[in-house]
Amino acid sequence: MPSFSLVTTWSPASAHEPLGYGIELTNTGSAPVSNFQLGFSGPARIDPHATLENGRLLVRLSNHTLIAPPEGLVLEPGQTWIATARGLSYGLRHWSDGANSAYLVLEDGGIVAIPTAPTQGKGHNSPLLKGTARFPVPAKAPVAHSIIPWPRHVATTGSRIAPVGFNLQPSGELASRAASAFAALTAELFPVEAIVRPAAEGGLAVQIAEKPGLGAEAYELSFAETSASVAASTHAGLFYGLVTLGHMLRGARQYPGTFTWPTGGVIEDAPGFGFRGSHLDVARQFYTGAEVSRLLRIMAWNKMNKFHWHLTEDEAWRLEIEAYPALTEIAAWRGHGKALPPLLGSGPQPTGGYYSKAVVRDIVALAADLAIAVIPEIDMPGHFYAALQALPELRDPDETGEYQSVQGFPNNSLNPAHEPVYKFVETVIDETLDLFPAGIFHLGADEVPLAAWSGSPLALAMIEKLAGPAMRKKHEAQFNQLGNHGGADEIEGSPTAILQAAFIRRVHDYIASKGALTGGWEEAAHGDAVDKDKAYVIGWRNVEINAALAERGFDIVVSPGQRYYLDMANGVEWAEPGAGWAGWSGPRETYEFEARAGFSETGLKHLLGVQSCIWSESMTDRAIFDRLVFPRLSAVAEAGWTIPERKSWDRFQALVGLMPIMYGHWAEE
Repeated sequence: MPSFSLVTTWSPASAHEPLGYGIELTNTGSAPVSNFQLGFSGPARIDPHATLENGRLLVRLSNHTLIAPPEGLVLEPGQTWIATARGLSYGLRHWSDGANSAYLVLEDGGIVAIPTAPTQGKGHNSPLLKGTARFPVPAKAPVAHSIIPWPRHVATTGSRIAPVGFNLQPSGELASRAASAFAALTAELFPVEAIVRPAAEGGLAVQIAEKPGLGAEAYELSFAETSASVAASTHAGLFYGLVTLGHMLRGARQYPGTFTWPTGGVIEDAPGFGFRGSHLDVARQFYTGAEVSRLLRIMAWNKMNKFHWHLTEDEAWRLEIEAYPALTEIAAWRGHGKALPPLLGSGPQPTGGYYSKAVVRDIVALAADLAIAVIPEIDMPGHFYAALQALPELRDPDETGEYQSVQGFPNNSLNPAHEPVYKFVETVIDETLDLFPAGIFHLGADEVPLAAWSGSPLALAMIEKLAGPAMRKKHEAQFNQLGNHGGADEIEGSPTAILQAAFIRRVHDYIASKGALTGGWEEAAHGDAVDKDKAYVIGWRNVEINAALAERGFDIVVSPGQRYYLDMANGVEWAEPGAGWAGWSGPRETYEFEARAGFSETGLKHLLGVQSCIWSESMTDRAIFDRLVFPRLSAVAEAGWTIPERKSWDRFQALVGLMPIMYGHWAEE
């Protein structure tokens, strides 16, 4: 049986030679091989114009690369073939940037998967970091109770040995639902701890009751020697009050020398922001329904209330749409020989998946119990490569030429001038809104390439009709131009932006006609394409854009890549995994970022809240996920709930070690 191993190396450009991305294939089998091809993928992308020393570049689609050795090369057993690429879309910054899966296509067409070691950075020999960094709970904490996010008003008195669990005593339907949700949540997150248990097993009596007049997510806790009580006006408030009790119990039980359980007093609490979200990109890497459910439970334990489900991308389509079965039959799967090749570490075998409508309904119901609204995103008109591979009839049949997205996907955007596109989009919106009762449809609208549709006769006629012959001529000049130099194209004021705005306006009007709110990335605001009273946008490119959009009257959710994109590495070191285009942000930098900074009083009226974004390009290993997402998810959660004057990094770092993580991968000490 043929077998091989692959090592990749990274040498930044120096005064003596250009950057080098080394590919070292060793034949670990017992027979020689020739006339083979090597496929590999990872977040990094070999540039289409790169030179390949001692090899031939055959195919490059985004981060998928297929190369071959020089003609006539025979790789004998034990021998290593070394090729060096001189040219990448961006320089490698962290060990996870390089190739993390590979395969060989043999002369007879057979496929051999290849074990792939993490990319070796020249001059770097530190151990590679994975798993959540440990924040030990200190012997003495700045506060008596372990609660994240920290409440608005804590006035507890007395101290006793912590109860072993809670005997929940709800009054009324709302309280019963909150009690049931909390019992199920703690049983899933902390099995065997029996946080909820009957009096016969020592459960402390906890009365749960409605109290009119409190805010939508506010709650009140009061404590006595042998009981506690939760009061709130809504399901969310009652549920959050129980979550706070759960935090206090776990801290006082596990660290009785550090935290106490009160015998009197009150906690009164309400969130600083109404929108406290996290996003998850399930297209670059696929997460099962069980994994999404676990993330929702962790979000609920952090009192986050919006789940932005990024369901489609260039790399995959993940939502069942009955009218278009090809979307999940073709665009949900990657593999050698498929319409979508192996990407971002998916190997040659068919890899991927999608969410059936039954699974989506289960997840939406779970989220509702956890006081979380689920916001689906179908990203358009850009980031549409996977769907266009499945449904080529959505393209202008007379379009010529090639444009490329910043991620290296050719001709990846839905054409605003091609009428069949709108029947498709409206059908997708109808089926999607039927699944997601929160009544929000996020249409993306980010990162359309400047040259998009410049070879489409339909689009050129449309731009001339909308903006005149000079704009048409300007767009024609973009034909076959490769843009996205140094990051995603800025399209504001361009013919592309005018076409996109016409598309967004029409789609937004359709969403509004269904009684739903439109969500979008900041580019959805180009040309005021969405009604400000029926939409919100997320500022992501930099910190300043948020205040600027709020000043223009857009409702805004703050999520700057520099601080709230949880795929960014925790530090600058090569040994840290993650992305780096927006820099880096450690837990403290993420925690101390203040979303309200730079807003005027008028602007603050449009500031809905904050959102962490979990982009998945780097998440090829679940231990990388744990390192990048935690504890920064809790840092964003506290920024969304706790008012600025009540925040404290010293307190947060003393408590955050008690918070659950996704997969249980902890960094080695």
